[in-house]
This record gives sequence, structure tokens and C-alpha cells, in this order.
Amino acid sequence: MDIDEVDTSAETKTTATKPKKTNATPSASSEESSLHPVMSLAQDIHRLNMIHNNKLSVSDATSIIGCEPTELLDKVMSRVGIGASNSLEEAIKVNEMKYKPAGGEGEESTEEKKDETTEETKPEDEPLLNPSLYRQLQSTLGYTTSSNALTEDDLNKLSTHHESILSTLNDAVTKAKDEAGDMEVLHAYMDIARYSARTSTKDAALTAYEQVLSLPKLSSGKKLDAHLEMARVCSFWNDNKKLKELLEGAQKAIANGGDWDRRNRLKVYQALSMMLVRDMEGASKLLVEGIATFSCTELCDYPEFITYAIITNLLYLKRTELKKSIIDGSEVLQVANDIPVVVSYLFYCCMCVGVCDIVCLLLQLIFIHLFPHTPLYSQLQLANTLYDCDYKAYLHALVDLQPHLIANRYLQPHAGYLLRELHVLAFQQFLDSYQSVTLESMAKSFGVSTDFLDVQLSRFIAAGRLTAKIDKYGGVVETNRPDWKNARYQEMIQKGDLLLNRIQKLGRVVDL
Repeated sequence: MDIDEVDTSAETKTTATKPKKTNATPSASSEESSLHPVMSLAQDIHRLNMIHNNKLSVSDATSIIGCEPTELLDKVMSRVGIGASNSLEEAIKVNEMKYKPAGGEGEESTEEKKDETTEETKPEDEPLLNPSLYRQLQSTLGYTTSSNALTEDDLNKLSTHHESILSTLNDAVTKAKDEAGDMEVLHAYMDIARYSARTSTKDAALTAYEQVLSLPKLSSGKKLDAHLEMARVCSFWNDNKKLKELLEGAQKAIANGGDWDRRNRLKVYQALSMMLVRDMEGASKLLVEGIATFSCTELCDYPEFITYAIITNLLYLKRTELKKSIIDGSEVLQVANDIPVVVSYLFYCCMCVGVCDIVCLLLQLIFIHLFPHTPLYSQLQLANTLYDCDYKAYLHALVDLQPHLIANRYLQPHAGYLLRELHVLAFQQFLDSYQSVTLESMAKSFGVSTDFLDVQLSRFIAAGRLTAKIDKYGGVVETNRPDWKNARYQEMIQKGDLLLNRIQKLGRVVDL
């Protein structure tokens, strides 16, 4: 019998019926996954790196994260270090209480201590006590002059403490092998792997998970869970090559059997992995499929997932599908309801009918000040203005979107590419409606100068992205619609001639 959960009936009941609607609530398998590494922490670290490298302005960062960058830096370093503890010794003592071996009468008191600790500190807010990550952030972010910074001696003490905890966990593995069954051995090995993912390096965590995968009689579900947790470790440490290998292994594991919930979670991992390597078309298909079944809350929250779905599908969905799946999608609108309807609607109307630009600016500033954590506003504006052919508001939405792209660890490497493709999308949609149009009229529709538009169109036409030509003397843009029907006919004739020539050559060889 394969190693799996003790209560298999619960899993059977869970996977038998697909839920009607999924929001930010984690699924059964997602709740059982490791809390570490925390991907929201990875996003915060990325934003700090962008600010430190002057790729994200302080004002944009403040509006996105809702606090000053210095405050975020202190929060991140505290989370990676000792957390809310008053001293290193206190943090070590609290951590020892969770993993202190208990026996006999002491077992109950240890569980009570765990419960007390859980009540004081939520698991997702638990400090990492990770000396290697702390050293890396100290060097890259320059966090050495703060009075709260841990010294090298403190980090060495943490390393020694983790060695003693891992020794205790290894003793638990030996005890489980001698006195318990396969299920207890699996849990003991998973404790080591998850502790390493929280407190140690990427290589140490992956090595610990490899020991889990080497266990005999491991079910396909547990193999997939281990692969996904390993993939999250690689994603946290930005090892995209290893991430791809692990997801391929996860795909093989689920091919041998797996419930729909784990399959849906794997699709989210694959989609974000495709985004990292700029396979936006492949990612868009998986993302739009996962809108109604999202439960992978350990990787990202639901509004963030919807953000990825909107941006990628804008580039590839037809207008009818965009309207159905994104603009009028019930799941997307449910998240959009978190944005105050009055403010967003007033701003949209001002942009559409051309009311005083000062009023539009004031409304936008009020919105950013009151609701800094709603990047979905820019994405929804982007989709609506493109569908409604309001190109001036569309370019304004692109401007609002740019800092959010830079602040996102999945989108930042492709920010220039995405903005360029979104510009091409709008220009192509506009030109498809005309045989010819004056530069002045087109510039007025987009709210830009004719010189700027001329430069942009020339660049895209020269690159073969737009099928048009510019009559500079007449100030006219003429579209060249390719005759796809005749082009395919000519292509078929050429391929047919090539095939006949090959058959004739083969016939001569056969005759000889």
C-alpha cells in the first residue's frame, strides 16, 4: 500500500465533487502544504531590490506597498531574522519549544506550549531565523547600519541552533523507523525538509526533499506535493532552470494518478513558470482555465492570480472571448468588487468624456492614497478601455500599469516586452478599422503628439509588427491588409510542386 494520508475517505470526498466557485480559500492539499518559503516575502524582497537598484521610484513603491520602503526593509529583515522577539536568545528558546522532544508526561505540556505559541504568532508570520538568507539580504540591500541588524556572531549562533534542531529531527526519523509505520516516517522526513526550507539554503532544502522522494511506497499524490514544495523553494531563490525540471517531474508524477485539486494547483505552478521564461501564450491558456478553480494560495493570492490572467490574455484572446472570460467574468468581477465602484467609475467616465483633467488627476491620486493595494484597478481599466476602443484612457492605464509590472517578480523581467506588445495591440486594433487615417486624427484618438506617434509606428512597421505604411508628405497612415486566402493558396501550390518533384525523383530511383 502506498504512503498517503491516514484518512483517505476525507480526500475521496473532497475530490469527488468539483466546487462551483473558488476564491482565495485554499484547498485541502494546499492547506497541507508547507508554509515556507513564503512567496509574499519573495515579492517584498524583489520590490526592495528594485528600489535599491533605482528601477522603482520611492513614490511608486510607497503607493504600491502602502508604506515607506525603509519600513518595508525593517519588516522584511525582521521576518527573515528573529521576528518580534526581543532578543536572539528569546527567539531560539521559542523555536526550541516547538521541536523539543517530549516523552511521557512531558508530551502534553509540549503540545500545550505549541498551542500557546501558535496563538501568539500566526504560522504564516513565523520568523524564518534564516542566517544564509539574512546574510544575502544584508549584502544586497545594505542593511548593516541599522541598530536592529543581527551581527555575524548572532547568525553563527542561529546556525548552531539549527544544527541541534536538525539533529533532533533526525533522531525522530530513526525512532519512527524503529517504532512506527511508513506514515510516521514520511512525516518525520517532511519535518526535516520543511524546516530546512524555512531556515536553510536552497540546496539543503532540496536535498532534504530528495530524501522524501526516495522513500518506498510513496503515493503519486505525495510525490506531487513534494515536487511542488521543491518548486516553490526554487522559485523563491530564483532558480528557474531547476524549477522547470521539478515541474516536469511533477507532471510525470501526476500522470500516474492524482486528484483534480492537485492537477489544478500544478497548472498554476506551470503558468507562473511559463511567465518567467516569457511563454506568455502558454501561460495565458493555463491562467484563464484556472480562474474558476484557483486554490493555490501558497503560491499567490487570488487578486494577484487574476492580475496575471488579465495581462497575459489581453495579448491573445479574441475580443469576444476577452469580453466573456475577463471583462464580464463573474470571478474577475468578484475581485473587482473590492475596488470602490464610485471612484473607479468616476475616473473612467472622466477619461471617456474628457472632463477637466485636473479632476481626473485628483480622483486618481485619491484612489491611490486610499487603496494602495489594488493593482487590479489598472488591469481592469486596461481591459475595458481596449474593448471600448478608448485608446486615450488605454494609454493612461498603461502608464499606471508600468510600476506594478516593475514591482512584480514574475512580470518585471518582461515589463518592456509587455508594454511594447500592449502598444502594438492597441495600434493594430485601431488600424484594422481604417483603410487609411491621418496621423493627426490617430494621434488625437491616442492623446499623443503626431511626432511621438510617427516614431512609434515607424518602429513597429519596420519590425514587421504592423502591416501599414506612413505617407509622411500627406500625413496619412495606410494599412496593408494581407490577403491571407490567396497567400495560403499560393503556399499550398508551392508545397504541392515540391511534393511532386520529390515523388518524381523517388520514381527515378525505383526504376533504376
